[in-house]
Amino acid sequence: MSAHLPYYLNEAILRELCQRAIMEDVGSGDATTLAVVPAMQTTVAHFIPRKPCVLAGLPILEILFRELSADVEFTQHFQDGEMANPGDRVATVEGNARAILTGERTALNILQRLSGIATMTRKYVEALGTDTNTKLLETRKTTPGLRLVEKYAVLMGGAQNHRIGLYDRIMIKDNHRELARRAGGSHSIEDAVKACREKYPKLEIEVEADSMADVLAAAEAGVEYILLDNMSNEQMVEAIKLIAGRAKTEASGNITLERLPSLAHLGLDYISSGALTHSAPAIDIGLDIL
Repeated sequence: MSAHLPYYLNEAILRELCQRAIMEDVGSGDATTLAVVPAMQTTVAHFIPRKPCVLAGLPILEILFRELSADVEFTQHFQDGEMANPGDRVATVEGNARAILTGERTALNILQRLSGIATMTRKYVEALGTDTNTKLLETRKTTPGLRLVEKYAVLMGGAQNHRIGLYDRIMIKDNHRELARRAGGSHSIEDAVKACREKYPKLEIEVEADSMADVLAAAEAGVEYILLDNMSNEQMVEAIKLIAGRAKTEASGNITLERLPSLAHLGLDYISSGALTHSAPAIDIGLDIL
């Protein structure tokens, strides 16, 4: 596998994902293929996009077909992160026809889904522009069981990754503070930050801020990140002045493709958008057998 994987992915994780996907679709056997296609028949097929797209997931397909049969050779003609056009042969699979037919739909599902995320991400990155220091992030709004590969697809689209899960960064939201209040405790940002520092001293802390009072309290509490939630551009400019470099800033909520250019030069460190993963349409890609 030639792709350079991020720290949270490795071949073992991808192999397990492929095995689960194969079992989901194939079960006890591909009945149609086993009945119709001779066991020793071979074929050649090409993965071809029907629409322009940024590719993501090709190295996973190599693992998938390897799991199906040792008698199948998978060759990439493009790399993840590259733009492909309709009619391009982005990869070729050659060998045992039964294995290729059995893996066709699973392979296409993976490639279409991840390429869809990479393509939408690229559009957002381009809308934000290159003349800015603000970085685009995704969120945890991912498909259950597919988070790691969907976050990988975001990287291929040119954005960066936010936290991977609940375990690698503290994120104090309104609901956390409200439930603490209902339990008889303090609901202040200062006390929430203190409790998190004591229990998880090695984790960075981000606080969701809905108002300037929240922004000021989070900055004075010494957190690493402040999330400016559903704020207008004018409010975010005010918040950045209040923070005065004491924490990194992240804009989130109502982040649309059309709005991104207006956010590029406000002085934000990050912009996060759940749409990169939860709303990305799959790319139409076919497997054409010669």
